[in-house]
Amino acid sequence: MTTKVALLGTGLMGAGMARSMVRGGLAVTVWNRTPAKARPLADAGADVAEHAEAAVRDADVVVTMLFDAAAVEQVMARALPAMGPHAVWAQCATVGLDATERLARQAEQHGTAFVDAPVLGTRRPAEEGTLTVLAAGPSGVRERLAPVFDAVGSRVMWVGERPGDGHRVKLTANAWVLSVTAATGQSIGLARRLGLDPRLFLELIAGGALDCGYAQVKGAAMIKGEFEPPSFTLGGAAKDAGLIAEAMAEAGCDDRLMRALRGAFQAGAEGGHDEQDMAAVVRAFGGAAGH
Repeated sequence: MTTKVALLGTGLMGAGMARSMVRGGLAVTVWNRTPAKARPLADAGADVAEHAEAAVRDADVVVTMLFDAAAVEQVMARALPAMGPHAVWAQCATVGLDATERLARQAEQHGTAFVDAPVLGTRRPAEEGTLTVLAAGPSGVRERLAPVFDAVGSRVMWVGERPGDGHRVKLTANAWVLSVTAATGQSIGLARRLGLDPRLFLELIAGGALDCGYAQVKGAAMIKGEFEPPSFTLGGAAKDAGLIAEAMAEAGCDDRLMRALRGAFQAGAEGGHDEQDMAAVVRAFGGAAGH
């Protein structure tokens, strides 16, 4: 029997996930708050719903991939009452620990099974179905979610049954991703300010203990000034840095570095650049191409 999936949120990540789900043989219905972003997915084989309530009505699995906690809460306040009694809600957007607890309670009030399932990866892995899914939720629903998670991810990590544990792993990983990206921008910017060709920095670390693929990819984009199309936006990076800093403060960790990183991403986003790739954080260090 074909799994019916409703995907709410077809932005940078959601659109790619929808295509991967269709390619995986699932019956996919999509909805987006801005309808124009959902309509192109009809050509990929997805049904496009005009309302969130209509999208979820017959779904076996409902996936949310909206921008932030406020959007998820508002949309699901309408969608949950329309969902079937056996539907499972997989919450894949990165919304933070406090919001995940609220959303879990929201699902519980409607008797809906809730799985905290943020994904690790950017636009291209979403389109290729090679994300890493970090899932936490009741073991009894794992089999029902398997076709969906297998379609969007090359790796599925069930990290526990407690809602929020998926996010705990995701925020830990994103702390590293954001740190590497901003540190690369800092070195590129410093090289330029010192009158050097910043490619020397990437050549210096290439293949050694200091190297990593992310530094090379993002560093090359920074040097060329190529921030379109985005893999992950500056605005999204700033949002996630704020969520990580909040989690660190609540856990009793020193959050000064993460708050500084958030400031760097916000500075890079100034002037309407928040929808560009997070590699544009290099602007915060005066290292953008042509600076």
